[in-house]
Formats: sequence, C-alpha cells, structure tokens
Amino acid sequence: MGRLLLLLLIVAALVLVWRAFGPHSWKRNQQPRTPEIKGPDDDENFLWEIEKNRFKERRAREEAQRQEQERQRRLNKPGDTDPETSPER
Repeated sequence: MGRLLLLLLIVAALVLVWRAFGPHSWKRNQQPRTPEIKGPDDDENFLWEIEKNRFKERRAREEAQRQEQERQRRLNKPGDTDPETSPER
C-alpha cells in the first residue's frame, strides 16, 4: 500500500513539473516583456519632449509679452524716453 501511494505521489509530481516547465511554457519566454511601441503617441519620451517644447514656447511668448508691456509702460511715463529709440549723446 505504501509503495502504491509513493508511486502516485511521484507521478503527480512529474505531471505538475511537466505542466509547469513543459514545452508550452518555452514560447512564453521568447516574447518581449516590454510593450511594443507602435506609434509616436505610445512613446513616453516623445510625448514628454512635445510637452516640454510647448512649455518652452509658452514661456518665451509670456516673456516677450512682459518685455513689450514693460517697454510700453516706459514709453507712457511722462518725461522718459525709450532707451532703444533715443539717440545716444
């Protein structure tokens, strides 16, 4: 009786090992683990670069507007002239 139980346990262990590490599991290891990038909208670096460039452009526009407002403010002060347009003495 003990030998029969031991034989059944060995067979069960072999079946479990075969199912866990058999040929069907070999194909899983060949597939890439990282997702494949199919287009630019899937690439995180590409999207980050676009966002960064838009931020830089927005900052440059805001800085240009601020400088223009500062120049207009200087022109509107009574008695002052714009240093960019006034002739040097």
